[in-house]
Amino acid sequence: MTIDQNLKWLLAVCMIGYLIGMYIIALFAQKRIHNAEDFLVAGRRLPLSLAWMTLLATWFGAATILGAADEVRSGGLRAVAIDPFGAGFCLLFSGLFVAAPMWRMQLLTVPDFFLRKFGRMAELLSSIIMVPSYFGWIAVQFTALAGMLNLFFDIPFEVGLVLVAAIGTGYTLMGGMWSVTLTDAVQIILILAGLIVLAVVVLMELGSGSVASGWSRLGSETDPEMLVIIPTQDGAEFVEWISLFLIGSLGSVPGQDLMQRVFASNSEKTAKRACMIAGIAYLSFGAIPLMLALAGNLLFPAEIDSDILPAMAHSFLHPVVAVIFVVALLSAILSTIDSAILSPASVLAQNIFPRFGFSDTLRSNRLAVLLVAVCSLGVAFLGKNAFELLEESYSLTLVGLFVPLMLGLYSRPQNRWAANAAMVTGSSLWGIHYVMQWDLFLPVIPLMQSISLPVSIGATICALLAYFACEPPWKITWSKTP
Repeated sequence: MTIDQNLKWLLAVCMIGYLIGMYIIALFAQKRIHNAEDFLVAGRRLPLSLAWMTLLATWFGAATILGAADEVRSGGLRAVAIDPFGAGFCLLFSGLFVAAPMWRMQLLTVPDFFLRKFGRMAELLSSIIMVPSYFGWIAVQFTALAGMLNLFFDIPFEVGLVLVAAIGTGYTLMGGMWSVTLTDAVQIILILAGLIVLAVVVLMELGSGSVASGWSRLGSETDPEMLVIIPTQDGAEFVEWISLFLIGSLGSVPGQDLMQRVFASNSEKTAKRACMIAGIAYLSFGAIPLMLALAGNLLFPAEIDSDILPAMAHSFLHPVVAVIFVVALLSAILSTIDSAILSPASVLAQNIFPRFGFSDTLRSNRLAVLLVAVCSLGVAFLGKNAFELLEESYSLTLVGLFVPLMLGLYSRPQNRWAANAAMVTGSSLWGIHYVMQWDLFLPVIPLMQSISLPVSIGATICALLAYFACEPPWKITWSKTP
């Protein structure tokens, strides 16, 4: 995809202007930061309007817009069980069952929950599991944006990675959660507007000037197999789809990025409603890149040398509008970068650093932000596929944290070692399979070979069994709220 030199200059000016605007917002947000609570959860003052937008913007990044579109272009709708289908359901699930009780506990981090429910060892274990799980997700965003800089400005990929990391980390350092939230609100509006414009233009292109005709053509000429969301014909493929869906929908429930926005909401009702609105919006707007990918198969039947959405924007939008769309893509990825960096940094500063003599200060929180950015940059240089990194990130929190979180949330634990056993069992089994590169659960056992159980499901079941081994179900004191 070649770009006119004048458009390159226009794009560069718009991108620089946009970044200056984001840093101005960060400077404004910095004035609201007086202590660690302001930095981490915006003083627990987010209204519904900001809470749902920052939830949506947190996940609506490279994987949803670029990665999912390219996956659908090659594999159909069944290829995106994790994102957006799983991620959207995760927000709805959290709004129904998790957000309100977690908000009532007035926490700063998810490991704070494990500390209160299960003790200091559980706090440490949950932190160790959680922090590395973000590195791959952040790396996905670094990689996607560095690829765009290489495509449009011929900036070497490695240089682009460092540049993207520096930009995203910079305004996160300045204003913490306030900076992230205010910039998220601007960024999500930009990308949603850009996606809607591109969708209308592409459908008109398909329908020779008519959106309705374009939609009709998309439905009639697309291979029916590409429209299958849940593959029910093949048993093994169905189980694999369910596994990926569970990774996306349940693996993110214990995530600090999600819960940090719950904690930052100004009321229990706001926290719950924000998750529900964001979930509905995520599924609705997340469907647009999928539709565009299917349309791309009709408009670009041959392979192209770039991501499908930027290619379509370049081909069908007016050059100036295409530039605006690329800036919108930039904003979407940056909105995920700042949120993703702040989340594990919060855990480091609140739950890890104090064990080594660091006091809970703004300085320690900002140091943690830098450390997370550097580690994620290292993962990005490894160059793994975006969806693989995303799957690995979600899998670790699913197998290690989901079981003790939900059981701890809706019961009064008597045996604090139950959570520790679940976390160690689930994450250790996942780690063994990752190192051995086993795609199925315990394939060395003949019986398990015949079952063909995905690793994420098998490890999560074992985590549940480990929890019940320490605290049998008949001894658990269940409660509707914590």
